[in-house]
Amino acid sequence: MAPLIVLIVVTGLARAAGWLHATDWLDSWPHAVRIGLAAMFALTSSAHFLQPRRDGLIAMVPPRLPNPAALVTLTGVLELAGAIGLLIPWAAPLAAICLAVMLVFLFPANVRAAQEGSGIQTMPLPARTLVQVVFIAACVLAAF
Repeated sequence: MAPLIVLIVVTGLARAAGWLHATDWLDSWPHAVRIGLAAMFALTSSAHFLQPRRDGLIAMVPPRLPNPAALVTLTGVLELAGAIGLLIPWAAPLAAICLAVMLVFLFPANVRAAQEGSGIQTMPLPARTLVQVVFIAACVLAAF
């Protein structure tokens, strides 16, 4: 739930800055969403490196995949790189699309965690699915 709150609050604050003409660049929903997503992915990437969340994420990795700890580290690095990419105007569209693709490919781990009771569980699967759709939609909006 915290990532969704960060996305909404930071996007809202960025958009408000645009409305107040603090910066013309933020006078755009896609640009404000980029800032919100960057904050959200910076937050979520931290879970890949800090306990106890790291152990929960490792537990979510499907057993057929090799070296779950390395995969969690890799996805954390990719999330952080994506967050930084969202803040670089020329790189932001590509970063947003790559993050959307990553969210699609990582979603089965959330399904597995909900079904088996392993790893980090913040909400029931139907709600988590809806939140995932919101995250992906935000990435698509940020890409354009």
